[in-house]
Amino acid sequence: MDGLGTRTIVEINQTANTFQSSIVMKVDNRVIDVKSILGLSLSLLHDSQYELEIHGPDELEAKAVMARLFEKHGLPVTLR
Repeated sequence: MDGLGTRTIVEINQTANTFQSSIVMKVDNRVIDVKSILGLSLSLLHDSQYELEIHGPDELEAKAVMARLFEKHGLPVTLR
């Protein structure tokens, strides 16, 4: 299993932090706050399937932006 580069993790984290909505990622029976750089560093791998749950005042925009960002980095994601 290859982890992702630091730039990818930082980009995902910084983007998530621009939104007011809660953004959590489910992967391998774990729930990670995407706004936590440490959680992302330990959880993002190229060969995993990710599920993002986004809830809050700007969730529609957050879902669109986060989906594009995960796709940009070749990370399979579903949104809830």
